[in-house]
Amino acid sequence: MDDKEKFLKVYSNIPSNIREEIIVVIDDKPYTWNAAYLEVVNDTDLGKKILGKMKELGFL
Repeated sequence: MDDKEKFLKVYSNIPSNIREEIIVVIDDKPYTWNAAYLEVVNDTDLGKKILGKMKELGFL
């Protein structure tokens, strides 16, 4: 399972009210689960950075 699949699995199991909480900070900008989801599913460069940071932090 790649990082994107792991992220989607974790995201799908998070309650909707938790998805508005900040999970990572990239380049001094905070990103919530929902913002991260949009970047990851659209395969953006930022999404790749978010996945990398989440893996580094042990979320994936």
